[in-house]
Amino acid sequence: MKRLALRLFFVVALPLLLVAAWWFASAGSTDVYWPPLRTILTTFPDVWTGERLRDDVLPSLLRLLAGYTSAAVVGVALGTVIGSYRRVRAVCEPVLEFLRAVPPPVLVPVIMLFAGIGDTMKIAVIASGCVWPILLNTVEGVRAVDSVMSETARSYGITGAARLRHVVLRSASPQIFAGLRQALSIGIILMVISEMSASSNGLGFTIVQFQRTFAIPDMWTGILVLGLLGFLLSVVFQLVERRVLGWYHGLRASSRRS
Repeated sequence: MKRLALRLFFVVALPLLLVAAWWFASAGSTDVYWPPLRTILTTFPDVWTGERLRDDVLPSLLRLLAGYTSAAVVGVALGTVIGSYRRVRAVCEPVLEFLRAVPPPVLVPVIMLFAGIGDTMKIAVIASGCVWPILLNTVEGVRAVDSVMSETARSYGITGAARLRHVVLRSASPQIFAGLRQALSIGIILMVISEMSASSNGLGFTIVQFQRTFAIPDMWTGILVLGLLGFLLSVVFQLVERRVLGWYHGLRASSRRS
């Protein structure tokens, strides 16, 4: 119980310290672009009503979910194939290095030419950026599967889909989740960028509209919403990761104790 309370204190202490620093640093501000934090917090409930959450936040979350899920499926599937076969990896590696070096925001105009300016474009932009950390981490995770474990599974007749599920993907899952975690933050960034470029709703669109109409406190509330959204998604991801990788964290804990 004491350990949990101490951990909770460290989790909450730094955000509270930063908020307090922001509050006092901006308390006497008369700069129109740097309003006091109390003004932003007072404006927050007036801006982010239930209707705006439904019309702007929900569409953004759905686009993020669609793009992120698509990237996860493609990244894990291709990464497993590339990581399992040396010749496939030798052929694909130069192309992968070239494509991952292209910043996803640069692809926004190109994707707009083929997909238009609807939700398909925004989902494609999110997926195009999220897929690389998932793909590359999956490749490395599959390559690192213990050869002794693979041979043992083969000697017991565990082959095909059973070997893929219980040996390959299970062994590579910590690395895969590392890629999924990186992709989540990239997905949030690309969600906002795609909505800033061409959209009629969403968080990115709303923040830009506030900026263009010089509703600066409203703009800052949108930035706070993005920060809170990122924090909540991170918490949800950690809960899922702890659930799925319970065996891995338990193994690490036991090895530290020994």
